[in-house]
Amino acid sequence: MRTALAIGDASGVGPELAAKLLAHPDMAERDFIVVGDARILEMGKAHARVSLDIPVIRPDDLLNGIPSGKVFIDLANCPVDGLVLGRSDAGPGKASLQNFAAVLRLAHAGLADIAMFTPFNKHSMRLARPSYIDEIGFIDSAIQAPRSGREFNVLDEVWNARVTSHIPLREVASKLSIERILDSLRLTNEVLTGAGKPNPRIGVAALNPHAGDGRNFGHEDDDIIAPAVEQAAAEGMNVKGPIPSDTVFVRAIRGEFDAVMTMYHDQGQIAMKLIGFDRGVTLIAGYGFPLVTPAHGTAFDIAGQGKADLGATLAAQNLGISLAKLNPAREKRALQAGWALETVA
Repeated sequence: MRTALAIGDASGVGPELAAKLLAHPDMAERDFIVVGDARILEMGKAHARVSLDIPVIRPDDLLNGIPSGKVFIDLANCPVDGLVLGRSDAGPGKASLQNFAAVLRLAHAGLADIAMFTPFNKHSMRLARPSYIDEIGFIDSAIQAPRSGREFNVLDEVWNARVTSHIPLREVASKLSIERILDSLRLTNEVLTGAGKPNPRIGVAALNPHAGDGRNFGHEDDDIIAPAVEQAAAEGMNVKGPIPSDTVFVRAIRGEFDAVMTMYHDQGQIAMKLIGFDRGVTLIAGYGFPLVTPAHGTAFDIAGQGKADLGATLAAQNLGISLAKLNPAREKRALQAGWALETVA
């Protein structure tokens, strides 16, 4: 199994976490294609106080084949001079986008089994590319995906899927539809089944307090969520809901559900991070290869201090390996010259 690892935002803990992961004893026999700026990895090694010996090559060297073991592709895209730790900036944002696009194309081409990245900073990425919304849209453009994937937050106790993600809270209700929820349930069922959880038990969170309380607090639970759950059950899915969101995770961690589907980002994120902040993994599924990252952010407040906890990053790598082992073999495709630095719309 081979992982294509993008170094995350250079102003945060991403370089330190990448260095710590690569130096971890469990990674000694694992193959990595690491993508970023060699100067940033050197900085990360210093912050992490680890040593690494990884061959460094140029992007177009891969056109002649990928060396075995660990290899670092130096995009030389993020000078250390002028870099300010703990601050959003367009320079690290642009480098993050390039690193991300490169690992996506490596995995999409079948040259890596897993795509992975240490934390990005969305504000920095938007400074570099104002059209950037979130990872899903970027992936779709980078590999011209025929359908969009979904984000999942993963802990040993429970998975969390969501219907909407990076949108303002005021827009959530208007974005919900029976078909959108049903599509999310179908993909959740597919992904968990592929992850070795056949017939997964999915609890669907309500949108409104007390699941709308008989329409006293809104109509969406009765008119949109409940019909979607009924249709999913009619299709053979093991699903229940809508369940008030203040109890659905309690029921899940007590063993009633394998996954909880929430209607919006923080409805699930708050619960998942309370359950296991240092173990949480974000999985982006639906693209033919697992894409994993620690569920926490760039931690600008501790950048450069050597304090970054490796737990969630290590969990992300291990989940990626587990999922890749369940993935059928994929055809390898040749990369084209200039593949790493192509512009992504």
